[in-house]
Amino acid sequence: MISDREALLQADPTGNNQSRKIIVIGAGIGGLTAAALLARRGYKVLVLDQAFVPGGCASTFKRRGFIFDVGATQVAGLEAGGIHKQIFDELEIDVPEGIPCNPACAVFLPGENEPINVWRDPEKWQSERQKQFPGSEPFWELMATLFKVSWKFQSRNPVLPPRNLWDLGQLVGAIRPDTLITVPFSLATVGDALRGYGLYEDRRLRTFLDLQLKLYSQVNADETALLYAATALGVSQAPLGLYHLQGSMQVLSDRLVAGLVKWGGKILMRHSVEDIEIYNNRATSVKIKNLKTGEVWREAADEVVANVTVQNLVNLLGKQAPMGYQNRVDKLSPASGAFVIYLGVEESAIPNNCPPHLQFLYDYNGEIGENNSLFVSVSKPGDGRAPRGQATIIASSFTDTQIWWQGEKEDYARLKEKYTQEAIAHLAEYFDLKPETIIHQEVATPRTFAYYTGRDRGIVGGIGQRIPTFGPFGFATRTPINHLWLVGDSTHPGEGTAGVSYSALTAVRQIENGE
Repeated sequence: MISDREALLQADPTGNNQSRKIIVIGAGIGGLTAAALLARRGYKVLVLDQAFVPGGCASTFKRRGFIFDVGATQVAGLEAGGIHKQIFDELEIDVPEGIPCNPACAVFLPGENEPINVWRDPEKWQSERQKQFPGSEPFWELMATLFKVSWKFQSRNPVLPPRNLWDLGQLVGAIRPDTLITVPFSLATVGDALRGYGLYEDRRLRTFLDLQLKLYSQVNADETALLYAATALGVSQAPLGLYHLQGSMQVLSDRLVAGLVKWGGKILMRHSVEDIEIYNNRATSVKIKNLKTGEVWREAADEVVANVTVQNLVNLLGKQAPMGYQNRVDKLSPASGAFVIYLGVEESAIPNNCPPHLQFLYDYNGEIGENNSLFVSVSKPGDGRAPRGQATIIASSFTDTQIWWQGEKEDYARLKEKYTQEAIAHLAEYFDLKPETIIHQEVATPRTFAYYTGRDRGIVGGIGQRIPTFGPFGFATRTPINHLWLVGDSTHPGEGTAGVSYSALTAVRQIENGE
């Protein structure tokens, strides 16, 4: 019986033994997308991940007949021309089946029983926001204008931020006269725009925006870059939209793995990368550990693609990390973690006509997170996530990662129990939760995410989309070390399966062009 290492040294099944060898660290959506596209384009690709199943924060787990999405619960980019549609078409793999979320989200503000519905139909959403936030339409018109222009710009595949002449050429080539409309707003936040329209004191509007933006940008309206917000808030409407996948989020990563294998790539789960070797400022190999057998070896590579957080990347580089890069990472604002409760329930616990995604804020005076706000995803009958007559509820809240790593084992257990009880109490205000309707219950904390995904301190959602870390000012797929690439939610255009897929496509184009 041959070892994993010996298997890797056998002939490339594509017959293209002269192709450049690429090692991809991490089987999240960004890593799998990069790997599958590179394999499709003739490269010899190996993907390594410490986890049991691929998908990273977009994977799933099963309990007592229920299928729970670990983190991500909705997908953008399945429509014609969407990023996932483009990728699956190139891989010659069927696009996962999904139902547009309508509303994309139902947002409940403190003390209110009727939600703010973010409808997919643009006219219906316009009517909804005019009813909910009288006098705010000029602000929304600005957001619509910026979204339209920014979306066209992104569709031309600019490289952001540019790090050499080839990158700059791709960026300049994506610019059109209408793109210049965005220039005056490139250093503005959503809070700035609200002030400009005299809407900053509208507590309901600002709170709604804070809640939605926290999901997409990790920060509130005062800190979120306006151009990022325009895109994040605009993708919910037709002809685009957010989708609820049939089966589970795992379908997305499984299809990417199928594409990878179809074109001759390899994937090894339960294999961690211990370090990246650098020689003459060039990535040359990685140290691999088989977590099942303990076998350790070093594998050479022409290119290394890291689908990890930027914090994880500097940890892998250790003392080899460029000083300026290390300092920039060290100065980043603390990233958020997530407390998540997974419930398998009787279908009777779900209100009639319950939207697939809901957001609750319980106290205006509290912060967004730490169980004062919950983002909730609910399965639908027949969507493959629960046995007949039952359903899943997944509720998450942003949390400070630091508090979960302090104290003793007993302190951690008490904190987890406190958060669990608070989350159940809040959810019971909307769902019919009681001992006889709850079939299965478990929770995840930043420590859980760190263990299963390997993400530093269990952080989720990438880097906050503030002005200094957004778009042209953010972290590039091209790192300061030659032939070492960073993909995922630490790079442009940010979090979400669509965002990390754009990031992967950028790195693939750079590698393919020898740049």
